[in-house]
Amino acid sequence: MTKHQKRLAVPKSWPVERKEETYTTKAAAGPHGAAGVPLLIVLRDVLGYVDSKKEARFALGQDSVLVNGKAVSDERRPIGMFDILAFQEREEYYRVFPDEGGRLSLTPIDAESADSKLGKIVGKTQVAGGATQLALHDGETLLVDDATAYDANDSIVVANEGDDIVAHFTYEEGALVTAVSGSHAGRIGTVDEIQVTPGSSANNVLIDAVDGDERFETVEEYVVVIDENFTDEDTDAGSADDAADDESEADADDVEDGDAE
Repeated sequence: MTKHQKRLAVPKSWPVERKEETYTTKAAAGPHGAAGVPLLIVLRDVLGYVDSKKEARFALGQDSVLVNGKAVSDERRPIGMFDILAFQEREEYYRVFPDEGGRLSLTPIDAESADSKLGKIVGKTQVAGGATQLALHDGETLLVDDATAYDANDSIVVANEGDDIVAHFTYEEGALVTAVSGSHAGRIGTVDEIQVTPGSSANNVLIDAVDGDERFETVEEYVVVIDENFTDEDTDAGSADDAADDESEADADDVEDGDAE
């Protein structure tokens, strides 16, 4: 497998400009699959906390940067939708959230909200011993005793410490949701109607937008159930568009340092 990552080939959710340089940092194996953004890009290009991969490695070596409550030392660790970033020395906390262009951005949150993260249930299976395993959108799995309490497309809030489920949001008509991909990414509304499509085609969801615009339609796969706290938070602190102007020679330097070796 190649160690190179060309900018033109990165997912649309990555907050990078594709034509500024040829290469960018490649994400390591981990959560979120191919859509995961390397932590280096978040630290350098979105937040501007470091200027190079060397500085990022030094900062991460202090164990003061937490992702979902755990210290991270690998600058290529994938970051994705609904991850929680905590900068302890700065007392800053962010939730990764899609903006209206579909790119991942950072929404400031308080310390209490940073103690847990939201996950969309994408599947559940019975495992040995009779317990049920829930599979979440980022690849995380959880064991639960009551299989009937949770269904695919529901959302749960999982505590960073102990992996306890602290909240459960059911996917149903009337639920508050956000679109995380497609042309309506980043928009929030309540489910007006779930249109079940016979066969293998995706179900459609009609959503009444909370911003007062006309309702919009998207596919079920792009919908995530959220709670009202998501509509009360401040605007994002580091969107891809803001970061684009700050990217120049940094990626070229990182290629020489080993990003694309």
